[in-house]
Amino acid sequence: MTFSIVARDPQTGAFGIATATAGPMVGALVPHTRSGRGAAATQAMTNPYLAFDALELLDGRDAEAALQAALARDEEAALRQMIVVDQVGRTAAWTGQSCIAFAGHLCGDGVAVAGNMLAGPEVIADMLSAYLSLKGKVDFASTLLGALNAGAETGGDIRGIGSAALRVHGAESFAEVDIRVDWSEEPLVDLQGLLDRASGGPYAEFFSTLPRRAGHF
Repeated sequence: MTFSIVARDPQTGAFGIATATAGPMVGALVPHTRSGRGAAATQAMTNPYLAFDALELLDGRDAEAALQAALARDEEAALRQMIVVDQVGRTAAWTGQSCIAFAGHLCGDGVAVAGNMLAGPEVIADMLSAYLSLKGKVDFASTLLGALNAGAETGGDIRGIGSAALRVHGAESFAEVDIRVDWSEEPLVDLQGLLDRASGGPYAEFFSTLPRRAGHF
């Protein structure tokens, strides 16, 4: 039903997520980030508490240990899918045996991708390949969105795409980029338009004036 990527930018330490699905409002429940902790995408039969618990458990645990501890609290883990990246870029993933095919995940150094109800395994393979090929060549947010576009171009969600979201979270308590298209015939096109607005012009100028606390408390 959903395909997502989570990653840690090795240059800045920021965490990022990009996600898309056939249904509406994927940005409301799937992507979760926390400054200094990590990022998690929770999907399939979504349980937001898996992400809440995993991010809380990353205080003192690595991604795999946090993921397994969070899953242990969920009596219906077989219906869930989740990918996690921690504060130093370690990744972990889970695809429950009851997720609708094709469902699967891939993990790399500082990045993980996953999806369910997909056109095939090539969707997540192409997402990972696109991320690795773009990394360091364009900004982090564009790299994540590029991976999402690659998955869509390979078939993505077998039902199509109706919503998409992108989040990048750095050292501050608030996200650097937090954009979503809740319902659209072309959500990835619209998401790119929002990213362009967030990255330049009046909004970027306004955002640069926000108070900063990272490193002071």
